Amino acid sequence: MTYATTFQLIRAHGGTLINRVLAGEARAEELGRAGGLERIVLSELNLADLEMIANGALSPLTGYMTQADYTSVVHDMRLTNGLPLTIPVTLAVSAEQAERIQIGQKVALVEQRADGEHILATLHVSDKFSYDKETEAKEVFRTTETAHPGVARLYRQGEVLLGGSVWLVEWPQRVTTEFADLRYTPAQTREIFLERQWRRVVGFQTRNPIHRAHEYIQKTALEIVDGLLLHPLVGETKSDDISAAVRVESYKAIVNAYYPASRVLLGAFPAAMRYAGPREAIFHAIARKNYGCTHFIVGRDHAGVGKYYGSYDAHHIFDNFAPDEIGIMPLFFEHTFYCKKCGGVVSAKTCPHDSTAHVVLSGTQVREMLSRGEALPTEFTRPEVGAILMRGIQQRVLDN
Repeated sequence: MTYATTFQLIRAHGGTLINRVLAGEARAEELGRAGGLERIVLSELNLADLEMIANGALSPLTGYMTQADYTSVVHDMRLTNGLPLTIPVTLAVSAEQAERIQIGQKVALVEQRADGEHILATLHVSDKFSYDKETEAKEVFRTTETAHPGVARLYRQGEVLLGGSVWLVEWPQRVTTEFADLRYTPAQTREIFLERQWRRVVGFQTRNPIHRAHEYIQKTALEIVDGLLLHPLVGETKSDDISAAVRVESYKAIVNAYYPASRVLLGAFPAAMRYAGPREAIFHAIARKNYGCTHFIVGRDHAGVGKYYGSYDAHHIFDNFAPDEIGIMPLFFEHTFYCKKCGGVVSAKTCPHDSTAHVVLSGTQVREMLSRGEALPTEFTRPEVGAILMRGIQQRVLDN
């Protein structure tokens, strides 16, 4: 009996991996035309979204959402064609600037740099509409409190949304200056998976440094697939989150020391955090499907912040969709921790002992210990990671 040696990777969301990047003569012509257009300066969130629209990570989106898709996503968690999508991807401008922009015209999307504005893309404006920020906050973030970082950012942005397709003529500066060696596009990760013959790939999302519980979850999932895409988020996060540079350094250290190189790909996920909890779990899963993953790890309080979401709401939200609609298999994990009596990392499913035997540290406790120069317990994190985190925390204290 013979077996097939070739295979096809999972299809992108919607069936086609989007590419909105111009090259060669087409790029030169579009860039030339863009010089005389109305300019919109992009925010950190806009820059992250533009990068992912252009490289296909947000397939099937070819640009920022029109009113019909925006309304459908906010209220029904689907595009108007029925395809699941749970986070509105929009471009907001002030009412004053919106008055200068007409439906049907093109505008230039620019990045503000130290040496001035750089044109990154053009947007063909096919829709222009006002929206209710409070309604979006209630539906997407489940709160209208400005203490929620996603709500606060929503309330700060412009009063009018522009919808339409984009063409990229230049990547944001960070693409070549921040984690360039790890910033694989979905097309590139897919090529790597094919080269390595990874039929089943599990993706792991985090905005936090890796600790032993993460390692346990990742390696447990790796037992049932061919490869692991470690994909720490490197876009905008809260000011008190550990910096992306420190997070990535911690991942490099642990991957080199404790993971089989042939089974792991470390990449940088360019998204900005929205802190939308359950909805963002779906959003992250779909993006990893576009990168070529067949499975996606969803842990406790995925993309959560404060007490706005239940610990396992990010698990339950998947019940709103048929498995083939999302198209990527979620792997649900409960809270994991080191148990001194069990002698390893476990969860409530597998450990019979009470909390006195558990080694559990909150983010606040971790920061306080590191600020005092205290080493983190090896049951909580690897020594290599603890040393990196201590340097990062102490450098932040010096900088402030």
